[in-house]
Formats: sequence, C-alpha cells, structure tokens
Amino acid sequence: MSRAAIATRDEPAGAPTPPTISLRRVTMTRVRPTGEHVVAFEDLTFDVERGEFLCLIGPSGCGKTSTLSVIAGLERPTSGEVLVDARPVSGPGPDRAVLFQEPALFPWLSVRGNVDLALRFAGVPDAERDERAATWIARMGIEGSAALQPHELSTGMRQRAALARALACDPPILLGDEPFGALDALARERLQDIVQRVRVERAGRTTFVFATHNVREAVLLADRVLVMSAAPGTLLEEFRIDAPRPRTLDDVLVARVVSEIHDLLIGEVEEP
Repeated sequence: MSRAAIATRDEPAGAPTPPTISLRRVTMTRVRPTGEHVVAFEDLTFDVERGEFLCLIGPSGCGKTSTLSVIAGLERPTSGEVLVDARPVSGPGPDRAVLFQEPALFPWLSVRGNVDLALRFAGVPDAERDERAATWIARMGIEGSAALQPHELSTGMRQRAALARALACDPPILLGDEPFGALDALARERLQDIVQRVRVERAGRTTFVFATHNVREAVLLADRVLVMSAAPGTLLEEFRIDAPRPRTLDDVLVARVVSEIHDLLIGEVEEP
C-alpha cells in the first residue's frame, strides 16, 4: 500500500503506543432494494495513531463515508474488525464526535444552546459549561451569533457552530465526513485554517479522521493521507506529510504531494 511515502517521521523511543483506531480486513456490503449486493469497500486494514490526523480520499463511491460510519459505530461492517482503543466498536460513543457535510445542529436551539446541550450530555458540570461554551464559540469566531438559531446562519457559520460543539466536549476522536464540502471557497479556507490551529494546539490529545474528495484539503490538514481505489474501495497508497504547520498550497512539499495524489486519482478513474 505504501508506494509513495513522501516524508517520514522518526518514531519515539520506548514501548510502542497501541493505535487509537484499528481496522482489520473490514468489508462493507449493502443490499439494494432490488436484492443486488453491492460492496462499498473491501478488505480495509489500517491503524490511526493517537493524536494523528488522517485523511481518506478517493473517487466518488469508493466507500470513504462508509468507512467513517463503521469507525463511528453508526453501521456494522459485513466482516472484519474495527477497534477503538483496542476494544471492538459496537455502536456510537462519546469518545467519537462526528462532523457531517450538513451540520447536524438542533434547529430549535441557538448556537449557544447547541453547544451547551452537548456539554450537558457529556456530563460537564454547570460551572464549567458556560466557560467552555463561550471559549469555543469565540474560537470559531461566531461569538456575535451565539444567540442565533441555525436557520439564521450561513452554511459556513453553521459548520463553525458544529465544530465548536464537537470540540467543546474534548473528544478523543473527531471524525469528519467531508465537513467542508458544502462551503464556498472562502468559508472552506477559513475553516481549514481553524482546524490546522486546533490540530497544533491539541497535538497528542485528539485523533482526527476526515474523509474528503479535495486533494488540497487532505494535504493541508493531514499527517497521513490514505488513497482509496474506485468502488469497491480498497487502499491504494499511503502518503505521509511532514510539512510544518500552518501549511499553505505554496509550500513546495505540499504542492508535490498534491500533484502525486492527483495523478494517482486521475489514473484510477480513467482506468477502463
């Protein structure tokens, strides 16, 4: 799978730390209403280390979203094993926050109410809840909109609110299913910058796994990019990125990796 490891990092000395997420020969097959069996992805095996930022990328229909779903515990794979902290995943859990392409905010609550409710569910004490909610709403640059309901916000602002809600709960794992895919270019760049800063500040504390169809986004954000084949999805290549953060597309290493992944994907979708 690792034809092109663009940059490598020295492993720390001492006993190895168990991976936060492990997939072992995982396959997902769905049954259409016609009775036809369709393989979304097959035989996926990979680990995600604690504190790592991993991006999954591949052609449409390759199974990126389905892979995130089995990690989140929203779906069960047809075969194989999914582990989080060495324990089998049997369903959703508070250790895994999920960002969707369409922000899943409660429409009857304000931005502040959405963040506060998530903190209540997480068992955060009253005295700490107010400060945490205010801090993360401010970190996302939406403090002036804290009293507004989701329908009063732009798509970018709603996604910032969803990100504030997720990070306020201090999740060990943050999963993103193309969370910036519905945004315009400017809103997308702003959120990419925010996530880059959060990644640096929470180094070692939060493990990120994002699925995206945007090659530039994957290379800007990730420590490692896994490229999936066309459906049924399998793992084609692994790219490790060591460019310092914050990254820009002008960085020579970033541009080089973007070009290599792009060429690989073009070759994949053009194969007969």
